Amino acid sequence: MAPVKVLLVDDDALVRAGLRLILSSAEDIEVVGETDDGSGAVAAVRQYRPDVVLMDIRMPGVDGIKATEALRRLDPAPQVVVLTTFQADDQVVAALRAGASGFLVKDTPPADIINAVRLVAAGDAIVSPSVTRTLLSHFGSTDASERHRAAAQRLVTLTDREREVATAVGLGATNAEIAASLFMSEATVKAHVSRLLSKLEVSNRVQVAIMVHDATNA
Repeated sequence: MAPVKVLLVDDDALVRAGLRLILSSAEDIEVVGETDDGSGAVAAVRQYRPDVVLMDIRMPGVDGIKATEALRRLDPAPQVVVLTTFQADDQVVAALRAGASGFLVKDTPPADIINAVRLVAAGDAIVSPSVTRTLLSHFGSTDASERHRAAAQRLVTLTDREREVATAVGLGATNAEIAASLFMSEATVKAHVSRLLSKLEVSNRVQVAIMVHDATNA
C-alpha cells in the first residue's frame, strides 16, 4: 500500500522538525512537504496532494481555523488534524466545526501521533466525543438553541438504522465496534457512515458526533 502522505503547517520550525522526525520513523507515513503559515496551506496541498495535514491552530498570519475551512473546500480535500497546546479551547471547537478530523495536543507521545495520522487517513476521528462534548458545553454560545433545532431537523431525515449508526459514532465507536453492536458487517457500517455524511451535509465523523450532541442538547 502507498504510504500516508502528510503535510506540516506550523510557524515554529522546531515543531515542524520534531514532527517530521517522529513521522519519518514510520515506514507507512511520508512527510511530503511543510509550510510556515496558513496562507500557504492551500497552495501546498495542491502541490503535494497530502492525505493528512497537521495544522497549527495558532499562527500569526492565517490561523489554523481559516486554513482548515479553505482546505476542506478543496476537491479532493485532505483530512486535517489541528495542533494545540490546550485541550479545552474555543479555537479547537471552531476548528472541529470547520471540518478538522480531530486535534492533537503538542506534547502528545510520538507513538500516538503516528497512530493518529493512520486513523485519520483511514477515515476515523481522533478526538473522543466525550472530549468534544466537554469542549462544546464549556464553550457554549448564544446560538446553541438554533444549532439544536438545525441538528434535530437533519437527524429526522435519517432512517432508524442510520440514526443508530449516528448515535454510535457520537459515542466514539469505531466501525468495528458499531458492526459488532449492531450485528452488521464493517462494509455495511462504512456504507451507512458515507450516507450519514451526505444526508447530514458534514465532512467527517467528528462533525457527525457534534451534530448528534447538538440535537440531543437544547
